[in-house]
Amino acid sequence: MMTKDIPNIGIYVIGDEILSGKRQDAHLSKAIEILKARGLQLSWAEYLGDDAARLVASFKRSLAANDIVFSFGGIGATPDDFTRQAAAEALNVPIERHTDAVSEIEAQFGEAAYPKRVLMADFPQGANLIPNPVNRVAGFSVKQHYFMPGFPQMSHPMMEWVLDTNYQHLFNQIIISESSILVMDAGESNLLDLMNEFTEKYPSLKLFSLPHLDERRTIELGMKGDADLVTQAITEIKTKIAELAYAWSELPK
Repeated sequence: MMTKDIPNIGIYVIGDEILSGKRQDAHLSKAIEILKARGLQLSWAEYLGDDAARLVASFKRSLAANDIVFSFGGIGATPDDFTRQAAAEALNVPIERHTDAVSEIEAQFGEAAYPKRVLMADFPQGANLIPNPVNRVAGFSVKQHYFMPGFPQMSHPMMEWVLDTNYQHLFNQIIISESSILVMDAGESNLLDLMNEFTEKYPSLKLFSLPHLDERRTIELGMKGDADLVTQAITEIKTKIAELAYAWSELPK
């Protein structure tokens, strides 16, 4: 968790077309960018196919947590779209037609809203709407879970709307920083005791170790988290690395 006051933020990217490679995911990198612009960070991401049982299981798990979750894809009305029904089953509520969602679809499509397009106004009971700025076919939200279309040009502005409407109080609460050094001629096993020491000493930070497969054994070793603590921790790491007689060099922050 980012802090005890800021919930984890996760995303689901849903669709067989992503898992098969027929389409490339455009959501993970954009979600990270959208959150970063608001001083937030992504805690987890999960890719799911169009599998009703797996969707239900995943939604039950995340609904039981306090996470803020953005779900991309699977909210259409075709036979391979299971997200709406899976969310309802995970919540143990029925699907019902949302009056305001119907009004949005009617305003966009007129008589052509019937008989099929209006099916996309069927949401889990008690859901709230997420306005769609492109074609007015709304997404929906339940319990800090936000379900949006798979089309990036629709879902990314919808994600921004959700954050700006509901979570401005979380923006820029902490300054997330990352700092690392490149350690020469060391394997991860050589530095494992040092890593464990700093993980224990700075539990609110995330330590990372990235070996480089080059001619000279090198490891990018760093810390991520609150800016002041990261500066303190990386200064101490440099001292410890020097005491262990390994050469190191600075890396861009």
